[in-house]
Amino acid sequence: MAKRAFLIHGWEGYPEEGWRPWLKSQLEKSGFTVIVPAMPDTKHPTLSAWLGCLAKTVGTPDSECYFVGHSLGCITILRYLESIPQEVGGAVLVAGFSSNLGYDELESFFTKPIDWELIRKNCKKFVAIHSDNDKFVSLHYADIFKEKLGADVVVQHDMKHFSGSDGVMELPAARDAVLSLTK
Repeated sequence: MAKRAFLIHGWEGYPEEGWRPWLKSQLEKSGFTVIVPAMPDTKHPTLSAWLGCLAKTVGTPDSECYFVGHSLGCITILRYLESIPQEVGGAVLVAGFSSNLGYDELESFFTKPIDWELIRKNCKKFVAIHSDNDKFVSLHYADIFKEKLGADVVVQHDMKHFSGSDGVMELPAARDAVLSLTK
């Protein structure tokens, strides 16, 4: 069974933005098949469309599937993990959050409570990567992921929201996190 990594961008993101091309290349060098789907309607995202896209992209999940989400891609991954019948290898949540952050546009992702227990049943290994100066996602979400998912937490200094527009074109912490999940 080959290791597959799925890199899921955030709201108004796209596959070639920021550090995703770099991470794709790094993981391919480590033997992963890396898939970076373009999520649908990124200006007006809905959970049903994003979840459907991710499920179709993954096909049949297995223990050699690893997920890396950025921002809205993180809750998409968590909602996906609620919907699958078996365990995957692990997930890295970069600038992830567990509420709509006050944006009505994200409400469809939070119409029901997050089923942390079911997520933990389907994925036992998590790493949450956050920045100490993210103007959108506060550090308290790292604490939530640590408490609810048992996530290892990595706090990066001055990485803002980890976006290409913030100048983040490489993210060694994400590469290292994925590789640590495979051990």
